[in-house]
Amino acid sequence: MSLAKEFKEFIARGNVIDLAVGVIVGAAFGNIVKSLTDDVIMPPIGKAMGGVGGLNFQDYFVPLDWKFGVYKSLADARAHTAVVAYGSFVTIVIQFLIVAACVFLLVKVVNRLKRQEAAAPPVPARSEVLLEEIRDLLKSK
Repeated sequence: MSLAKEFKEFIARGNVIDLAVGVIVGAAFGNIVKSLTDDVIMPPIGKAMGGVGGLNFQDYFVPLDWKFGVYKSLADARAHTAVVAYGSFVTIVIQFLIVAACVFLLVKVVNRLKRQEAAAPPVPARSEVLLEEIRDLLKSK
């Protein structure tokens, strides 16, 4: 079998297509979660932690030269010394928790739908219903 034919069969499998769709949708969902986290959730948390003006939570850091207050931003600090950017880490953890919660809810809904589908009794075919009616009529005579 040629390599091209093998590759064509591999790509044509349903699992590969499903995986590709999942990756594309996942990437788009990741952008939504990033925006939700960066633009909606983290600014109020940053403000509650004492942020002022245009600061967001990702601007929280500890300079490893221990010159607190000297650097105006994370980028400024990184230009002069090594930093522990704990705000970025916390933001990524919160993004992960949002994605995990959404995936959990999605799996929960799918499982519920599968259980309902399995619990519903199968509807008999029209021919079976007619045969049962004929049988019942014959029994009654």
